[in-house]
Amino acid sequence: MTRSGVSLLPAGLTAVIVLVLLVHQTFGVKDGDHCATSCGNIHNISSPFRLRDQPANCGKPDHNLSCEDDQTVLYLFGGKYYVQEINYSNQTIRLVESGIQKDNYSSIPRYFLNYDTSDKYPYFFSDRNYSAVAFLKCEKPMNSGIYLNKSTCFESGVYSASNSTNNLTQSKLGFDYVTYGWTKASDVVDESCQVEQIVWTSEQGLLPDDDDERNFSCTDYHNKLAYGFQLVWDYASGRCMNRCGKVVDCSVDPNGTLVYISDDGSCTGLFHGAAKIILGTPFVLAFLIYKWRRRHLSMYNAIEEFLQKHNDLVPIRYSYSEVKKMTKGFKDKLGEGGYGTVFKGTLRSGQHVAVKMLGKSKANGQEFISEVATIGTIHHVNIVQLIGFCVEGSKRALVYEFMSNGSLNKYIFSQEGSILLSFEKMHDIALGVARGIKYLHEGCEMQILHFDIKPHNILLDENLTPKVSDFGLARLFSVDDSIVSLTAVRGTLGYMAPELCYQNIGGISYKADVYSFGMLLMDMTGRRRNLNTFADHFSETYFPTCVYDELHNENDIEIEDAIDEEKKMTKKMIIVALWCIQMKPNDRPSMKKVIEMLEGDIE
Repeated sequence: MTRSGVSLLPAGLTAVIVLVLLVHQTFGVKDGDHCATSCGNIHNISSPFRLRDQPANCGKPDHNLSCEDDQTVLYLFGGKYYVQEINYSNQTIRLVESGIQKDNYSSIPRYFLNYDTSDKYPYFFSDRNYSAVAFLKCEKPMNSGIYLNKSTCFESGVYSASNSTNNLTQSKLGFDYVTYGWTKASDVVDESCQVEQIVWTSEQGLLPDDDDERNFSCTDYHNKLAYGFQLVWDYASGRCMNRCGKVVDCSVDPNGTLVYISDDGSCTGLFHGAAKIILGTPFVLAFLIYKWRRRHLSMYNAIEEFLQKHNDLVPIRYSYSEVKKMTKGFKDKLGEGGYGTVFKGTLRSGQHVAVKMLGKSKANGQEFISEVATIGTIHHVNIVQLIGFCVEGSKRALVYEFMSNGSLNKYIFSQEGSILLSFEKMHDIALGVARGIKYLHEGCEMQILHFDIKPHNILLDENLTPKVSDFGLARLFSVDDSIVSLTAVRGTLGYMAPELCYQNIGGISYKADVYSFGMLLMDMTGRRRNLNTFADHFSETYFPTCVYDELHNENDIEIEDAIDEEKKMTKKMIIVALWCIQMKPNDRPSMKKVIEMLEGDIE
């Protein structure tokens, strides 16, 4: 029976419902109290935030925080940021870029803040007073007062407000400047200048008028970066997602109303249905950003170019949805190996990348940690560059620069229709690989032992420049460690140093990579695999033995279609290879000596 269209429930059932609701609310309060936690100077971390190691019901999945070295960390927009303050009353969170250290005036930002207003990030700029610090590279000195010569900030650690060009230090690429404020910078940026990086800031009270802005000092610039920027969360459940096309800017006005604007200008308005269009700093910023993108490199290009120029930075952290988007749903498969499948992808800047999706870990994710730890902060022309990575639940991915010519494997082992490289090119590739390995052994603060040098792990770019790749088995050791210890045998049969299996031969050291390189050289000179399990005789099975016998008997090694100079070059590579693959590690040369021999003459 109904009355006025409303169902009437029995009194007993109503009482039960009320009781259930009260019990649920009571337990909800207890759960909230139980979930509250702290990290560093951020106390009472509670819903919607939670630390990653807390139960899922302690917060929302898109508000995960991490506690790293006693600092609260938020991974956002492909970057790493330290949480400075959380205000639950007005729903704001203040962040500082992880590269900025408050008391270190020489610290620089690591990430370009790619402000993504899509639905996956529930954060927006919280006020209309935010601005940006822009890093510029100019071909000529700038005389405008708005440009701060960056070299004055880093030369001696002493900051000054001087913008004089008399003390400029010119690098190979030009002059470095810092400028503050979008509205001024957009009007005075010279055509010879290029935007390298943009960092947002929300500090108020600094540089209140035009005169101050034109005379800001290195201290002012650093203080703005050290203060960070403030974001607001959860102002509206739907936010800016697909309101009327792709939304490129979304912010909250002083009245708490969500304001949005589309990329084609066809839609501008208020989320809460207000008739009046609010035009303010967010839209001016969006327009000026668009202008700067057109006049200079796009923001996405600047991210990747800045990363390549500053190779001591950590890679970009991508979300799984970003990885899926860049690979177009993992459409173009490049290959498959023991640790996962590699797909071709494209960044938003248009740069092609290789995305390795790691399979189920056999060593508790150690191969992923090894790759990021070893090559995440180094850059060398003969080592493949790690652009970014993804860790999201069970999904793990590594994003590398794309090598258009694939692996050395297909150029060595003859197949019908394959492209054969000249002996000179093979020599150049061998020399490049040797330089890459030498850098791993001697060019870093820690020595990096690869443990899996083989043709399949040598990639070639469009110019056939070799790059050492696949660091899943690599390990970091102190440069003072001449002998290292391993808990398990690692490597590939046919390229693995004997001491990895037989401890009585000698200790494990960088000489294990030297051995693998020697076997690689044998592959390159003989253009065949060193281990042929289908051969009838041992001399056919193990190519180095056959070559050694020929040289020992002072016989010439027959090489088809080779001129004398090429034969001489190949003989040199063989002698170097034989020296590298000696049984005892102490008898093998260092990679430095290998390079000297490959560059010199051997009789």
